[in-house]
Amino acid sequence: MARAANRTLLFYTQRQPFRLSEGQGRILQRFPEKDWEDNPFPQGIELFCQPSGWQLVPVELPPSFFVAVLTDINSERHYCACFTFWETLQKEPSEADEDETPELLQTPAQLYGPKSLVLVSRLDHTEVFRNCLALIYTVHVDSLIVPLETVIGNLLTCIIPIAGGSQRTITLGAGDRQVIQTPVNDSLPVSGCSVAQLFRQLGIVNVLCLFCAALTEHKILFLSRSYQRLTDACRALLAIMFPLKYSFTYVPILPGKLLEVLSTPTPFIIGVNSSFRSETQELLDVIIADLDGGTVTIPECVHISPLPEPLLQHTQTALSMVLDPELEVADRAFPPSSTQPSALKIQDKEIRAVFLWLFAQLFQGYRWCLHIIRIYPEPVIRFHKAAFLGQRTLNEDDFLVKVLDGMAFAGFVSERGPPYRATDLFDDLIASQVERIRTEQDDSRKVMKHIGELAEQLFKNENPYPTVAMHKVQRPADSTQSRTGSCLASFPLLDDVAVQLFIDHAAAKLSTAPPVVKAELKEMVPSGPPLADIVDKNGSVLANSARRLEVVRNCINYIFDSKMLEAKKLMPAVLRALKGRAARVCLTQELNQHVLQNRAVLDDQQFDYIVRMMNCTLQDCSHMDEHGIAAALLPLVTAFCRKLGGGITQFAYSCVQEHMVWTNMQFWEAMFYSDVQSHIRALYLETGDRDNNIPDYLTNQGALELASEQTRRWPALSKETQQELVQKEESTVFSQAIHYANRMSYLLLPLDTTKNRLLRSTGLAEVESVSNSYVTNSIAGSMAESYDTESGFEDAESSDVANSVVRFINRFVDKVCNESGVTNEHLKALHAMIPDIVQMHIETLEAVHRESKRLPPIQKPKLLRPTLLPGEEFVMDGMRVHLMSDGREEATGVMGGPPLLPAEGAIFLTTYRIIFKGTPNDPLVGEQVVTRSFPIASLTKEKKISVSLSMDQFIQEGLQLRSCTFQLIKIGFDEEVASDLAEVFRKHVHKLRYPQHVQGTFAFTVGQSAKLVEHKTKDKNHVFTTSFRTLSKNLVKSAKRTIGRQYVTRKKYSPPTWENRSSLQSEMDEDEISVSEEVEPSSHTLSSTIRSSDRQTMSNVVERACCRDYQRMGLGTLSNSLTRSKNEPFRISTVNRMYTVCRSYPGLLIVPQSIPDSTIQRISRCYRQSRFPVICWRNSRTKAVLLRSAGLHAKGVVGFFRSPNAPRASQADSTSLEQEKYLQAIISSMPLYSEINGKWGSIRGSGRLSAYNPDVGNRLTGKESPQANGGPSEPYFLRQQRAYLYIIGDKSQIKGGKQDPLQQWEVVPIEVCDVRQVKNSFKKLMKACVPSSLTSDLNMSFHRCLEDSEWMNLLHRVLQVSVLVVELLATGSSVMVSLEDGWDVTTQVVSLVQLLSDPYYRSFDGFRLLVEKEWLSFGHRFSHRGAQTLAGQGSGFTPVFLQFLDCVHQIHLQFPMEFEFSQYYLKFLAYHYVSNRFRTFLLDSDYERIELGVLYEEKGERKTPQVCKSVWDYIDRLHKKTPVFYNYMYSPEEEEVLKPYTFISNLKVWDFYTEEVLSEGPSYDWELVRGQPEGPGEEVAPAAERPETAAPKSQRRVVWPCYDSLSKVLPDAITKLLQDVQTLEAELGHVSEKWKDSWDKIKHIQRTETKLENPFSSPTPLSSPLQPSFSSSLLMSSNLVHQRRSQGVYLQERGVGSSINLGLDCEASATSTPATGRPSTSTLYSQFQSTESENRSFEGILYKKGALLKPWKPRWFVLDKTKHQLRYYETRQDKEFKGVIELAEVESVIPGTPTMGAPKTIEEKAFFDLKTTKRMYNFCATDSQNAQLWMDSIQSCLSDA
Repeated sequence: MARAANRTLLFYTQRQPFRLSEGQGRILQRFPEKDWEDNPFPQGIELFCQPSGWQLVPVELPPSFFVAVLTDINSERHYCACFTFWETLQKEPSEADEDETPELLQTPAQLYGPKSLVLVSRLDHTEVFRNCLALIYTVHVDSLIVPLETVIGNLLTCIIPIAGGSQRTITLGAGDRQVIQTPVNDSLPVSGCSVAQLFRQLGIVNVLCLFCAALTEHKILFLSRSYQRLTDACRALLAIMFPLKYSFTYVPILPGKLLEVLSTPTPFIIGVNSSFRSETQELLDVIIADLDGGTVTIPECVHISPLPEPLLQHTQTALSMVLDPELEVADRAFPPSSTQPSALKIQDKEIRAVFLWLFAQLFQGYRWCLHIIRIYPEPVIRFHKAAFLGQRTLNEDDFLVKVLDGMAFAGFVSERGPPYRATDLFDDLIASQVERIRTEQDDSRKVMKHIGELAEQLFKNENPYPTVAMHKVQRPADSTQSRTGSCLASFPLLDDVAVQLFIDHAAAKLSTAPPVVKAELKEMVPSGPPLADIVDKNGSVLANSARRLEVVRNCINYIFDSKMLEAKKLMPAVLRALKGRAARVCLTQELNQHVLQNRAVLDDQQFDYIVRMMNCTLQDCSHMDEHGIAAALLPLVTAFCRKLGGGITQFAYSCVQEHMVWTNMQFWEAMFYSDVQSHIRALYLETGDRDNNIPDYLTNQGALELASEQTRRWPALSKETQQELVQKEESTVFSQAIHYANRMSYLLLPLDTTKNRLLRSTGLAEVESVSNSYVTNSIAGSMAESYDTESGFEDAESSDVANSVVRFINRFVDKVCNESGVTNEHLKALHAMIPDIVQMHIETLEAVHRESKRLPPIQKPKLLRPTLLPGEEFVMDGMRVHLMSDGREEATGVMGGPPLLPAEGAIFLTTYRIIFKGTPNDPLVGEQVVTRSFPIASLTKEKKISVSLSMDQFIQEGLQLRSCTFQLIKIGFDEEVASDLAEVFRKHVHKLRYPQHVQGTFAFTVGQSAKLVEHKTKDKNHVFTTSFRTLSKNLVKSAKRTIGRQYVTRKKYSPPTWENRSSLQSEMDEDEISVSEEVEPSSHTLSSTIRSSDRQTMSNVVERACCRDYQRMGLGTLSNSLTRSKNEPFRISTVNRMYTVCRSYPGLLIVPQSIPDSTIQRISRCYRQSRFPVICWRNSRTKAVLLRSAGLHAKGVVGFFRSPNAPRASQADSTSLEQEKYLQAIISSMPLYSEINGKWGSIRGSGRLSAYNPDVGNRLTGKESPQANGGPSEPYFLRQQRAYLYIIGDKSQIKGGKQDPLQQWEVVPIEVCDVRQVKNSFKKLMKACVPSSLTSDLNMSFHRCLEDSEWMNLLHRVLQVSVLVVELLATGSSVMVSLEDGWDVTTQVVSLVQLLSDPYYRSFDGFRLLVEKEWLSFGHRFSHRGAQTLAGQGSGFTPVFLQFLDCVHQIHLQFPMEFEFSQYYLKFLAYHYVSNRFRTFLLDSDYERIELGVLYEEKGERKTPQVCKSVWDYIDRLHKKTPVFYNYMYSPEEEEVLKPYTFISNLKVWDFYTEEVLSEGPSYDWELVRGQPEGPGEEVAPAAERPETAAPKSQRRVVWPCYDSLSKVLPDAITKLLQDVQTLEAELGHVSEKWKDSWDKIKHIQRTETKLENPFSSPTPLSSPLQPSFSSSLLMSSNLVHQRRSQGVYLQERGVGSSINLGLDCEASATSTPATGRPSTSTLYSQFQSTESENRSFEGILYKKGALLKPWKPRWFVLDKTKHQLRYYETRQDKEFKGVIELAEVESVIPGTPTMGAPKTIEEKAFFDLKTTKRMYNFCATDSQNAQLWMDSIQSCLSDA
């Protein structure tokens, strides 16, 4: 029972008269004058009566009413009903001051002040309060005869029951009658219509947002102009939160003077008048709901967790059906007639029913997670949050986790946790309606029916007698309301004595009345269905198949039956199955069956397997242990043990400590409470059995049901029995606290206290900083934070470890004992006991640790040593590691096939590579060998990682090594590898990756000691060999003598080492060549020639690749006379012979004939890096030339746009003029220049450049029409007239320049990709192709990452501008590429242009020559871009050359018949240009190579067969043995210009980026692929004789794409046929023929047959590869010759598998078919273009006697009149001779006689001898006639000389 009103107050304003400023309210009267005993007077109530302030108004306002809510210190709410009316204030006479303000002078004549009637009550009956206060006001204004004292006295003495569903009629004595209905159940909130009103104001989404914000403890602020609306909105929000109760600040109406409360850090629900809106704008963490505007504003920094799906969707649907029932039938053709929403009161209850239905689903099964830890004297309940989330599979749901951690849920557990209490509607829902909700949630009709039933119950709770309510309340008369305030008397002061008499009389009457006893119906609260039966459908994902559970059971049985071999086979499958929850539960159940009397002694191997499974199980458990797996294992880890030496026993807990769950205080609390509950239950079951007072139905019930029965019986027990039960419970809790102190010391103290990895990794010591308040949250959040591994206990002593563990256990004991009611004496005893427990356990662990070290190590797989290259040596021997799987799924078994990774093996560091070699962890593929390696020079990133090894589940240190060869090695070091050894490995890797000097790379150190040698600065200049130093000195001396000389130099020509491989050679009549230079007028004398050493130096310069290519194209003149051939437009200039003009250019350059060297030196200053324009290629048909240069300096740009007639005065102007002369000389060299009158058209004239979009690409575009051959269409501007010279320049460089219409060249601005862009793109490409980890994020998929890298876009740009230049050259215009510094994009473009335009560059020799000329000689910065040394480490890796090779690969895909080399050839170059195995791609220019002495180091010296210093020599040797580099589809068309498609849709991802062969590693080190260390020059046994390649009995085998090399196990048809030919020849005993010989024979036979079938075809010379050959004839016979462009269908590329051993019994070589010769204007370089018949004057087979004790051998001899040599080869097709006899040294040729070992079947006259100044050569011809021919030919050469 409660009073209807606790007190009534009268307020009015007390202020200075006639002032409009805010005043202060004061209490006029209060009744009763003294406080009630049970209810103190609320202070500051006057602020809430006028929340906007006490102010006077000039106009009388109508009376107002609202209810404010105050909360006292005991969290009791007081409802303050405030009725305010306005009275006239009488003016008091006063003298005005002299300084009276203008405001006072303008005061209105009449002012009205507020006066409030306030009723304070603990009951919330808004309408009753409104009627009562209105009645008091009516009595006053209508001057009724009823005394006001009587009305107020009756109001204060009215007693109303709080609940019970009763109906009470009250009257205040003024002819009124009111019926008050109390709710049936006071636990259910009373809402009236407020909830429905709130939804109408804000809408469904906004209210749900506020609902979630309130439950997750955010700050909520309501704004409205109406105070009553604010109160109703706050009441509604609390009503929909039922059964949770809001426990934070709740102020529905906040006065303006208290607005600073809004800055409080705690959550709140507050209402504020809209007039204070401006004061709320600065609140950054407050959610503002505007009731008048219907909006909810959420700050950016606030994140509101939404309801979990599908609950959110179901709730929104149900609410929409309640608020708008027409929505369901809006689309029906025949909608029902009545679909109007319910009345507002009914709708209010329906909305509340939806939220009650929602909470029933959220909290279903919560009672099964309650732990009762004390029954007497009061029940103590704790909620197991982790178990609840785990069973509901909602542990990742942010909303529910926050709700369970909130204060509201803590109060929910305290209020509804006790098992014996009164129940309400929510308890009934949880107990009996959960199954109905679950089955009906997808049927909206049934859901609405259920919601209607709940709404009916809620409505009946508020309105138990809805039809009996009869009210009679007096209201002021209308005439009274219309009267002015001046006519009304002020509200009178009441008689205090009269009111007090009413109160005293009522109190006396109440004291004599019998006490009212409330019948409280308590009962056992039902728990509802268990959680296991109500797990939602998402839980099925975690279920394991029955087969997996069976595997777990079988493995455990094998272990305990000592069938260890069988258990080992099943172990990997078990470890995979333990990823699922069901398998982990199965494991704990099975292990429990093998524990006898709390102990299970195992042998070492059994113990190891059990611990391994436990670790695997715990690894996937979170720190919360929501599935109870760690809880189930906790008793097991103290049960399983093994015997060590000396009577020591080691338990499993010492091996499973490396898991976060053991450091989570919340886990230990839940475990403790669970065990305490079990023991409390056992205590009462035991007592009940002894006393026979426990009902039978409770013996099988849970602890809550038992506690309910005990609570019911508690009042009937005697005091002694009660005290005894309290002591038993307290003793039970105390004993469990001791037990858990021991358990925690077991799992927190490490086996080796000196390492203490657990404390260091989890930050256990940091728990000290956590607050000791564990009301609703635990320290799990703090535990989950990442701690710095360098801090903590890395060097801690065991005493520090002990202290840390003692403090942790003490905090645990304090918390659980205080909550469980343990006495202070017992608590002190526990604190004294804990240090002794920890110390005793430490002593035990020391003995266990000592004995465990003596155990024999576990047998681990044997480390496999890798095969090394010749000259490669180990730097660090193998360290045992685990190769972890990365983001590539192929090897993990996810995409099918066996799981090859993770694998166990060793990591090796050599002078050349980083190598992993090992075996997979999965026993099913344990016999396979996994190899993953990459060159150490290709390492781009190295970082430390932490990996979890699947076998022991420990977190180990690891490394992640990424290579630019698209390889990733992700390793975890085995526990046997010391951390300092891993650090030494990293340091060695860094030293090898970034040597001090380029001479520290493998290409230079190969064959030397593997010991790391630091290059000191003082020794930097002493690393060259003597020969290198001598050569450099000779070069510098020559430079000093020749700089400035303007005479002809004559020097002896030294033939290049692979001169005979050149297929374009012309006849040369002179023996000497000289370099012609510009003759200045001051020098006309022909001086002496250069010395021999200088001649040798210049000879080396001349024979470089540039000169060989220049003479092939007829560029340049080298004459032995002073007069220069005037008809040659270009010349070879030696202005840069000493690299003084431009260090990054070659020594010999092609320049216009008319430009002197002095002009070139001045022009070079205008260009970046002095890289001035030089000619690098000429179109043989149009004679247009291709030039390359760097971009212009700023001053040089001006010269391009200056008018030729403009006045020039400065030296810069002079230089610009020389620039123009230089370009004019180039234009004048074009034949069409003299043939066509007038200037050619401009690209940019007549709008021809208007369609060019430089942002898209570097190609001039316009309207294009497709061509007949399917190639790219010709841009519109190319069909117009053109300029003679187009200059491709940077758009940013020539910005703002204006083209002069009189100039005969045109600048084409384009945008090029910066090297930084290429670098960043390549990094993203590597991460896309070789990701470091698996991800399910769609934004991280391969194609999305590939697109983000923009790599294909960069290829598109380069190819686009290259095709543009090709088209310009083909139409007769010359092009100068002048981009960046001239060594990156410029090199890419000019190389691709030549490749597309000239078929020669698509052959082996041509492509080599192209790379040597454009990339090596013209100074691409390989060392700088590849970061090959320590100095380049900061610049990073920029794959410009790789980008070029990718472009070639794209062209190769589209034109597979135009390239002599295969795709594997490109991959080989892409791999080895970064591997640093060869010296070819080291250093940045020819100047640096000469300075280091490596440019000509192999000239004239005998190459070692083991080590190739040049990648080209290696390729040549390998090409002789295998067709791996050869393209069988090679069938070029003469002079065909390729125009590939360049759109991104036509480009393919290069499989070089994505392929991997785990069986043998990269296939680009051929010796390693063959399976044995061998040099390219060594003899290799035939395949049939090699045991490892012998054919197996069965031809069938399983091929794994990521493990096997598909091209090796599945070779293409031609390679397979050639292998069969070789096998048959070996079986017949014939000498195996070279594969190239066999292939050429087949082509010749096919070509002959084609001629016979097609007599009209012209004869095709065998030596010309530019004519249709075997492949093209096949196409011709099938009428497919026009389909030469491939669209993705091409012959399978031969990789490693195309290696065939054809003719490997001898050192033979295969020649690429020479290209056709062209007429040349060169006179001094004619020896390069001599035909085969002229170069080989006479040739044939001769037997030659070897040196001493060596036999006669047949050799192919060539008599060369041009070279004056007699050379001999092993076979006719070889390019490199085995030896040479200089005819200048021959003294005589005489007939000979047979010697010992000579061929026996040859006649005697076939022998002849050749005597030289050095030795005597013995020869034997096939017959005497042939011998005479040889003798005559040699004699003829001698006489001609």
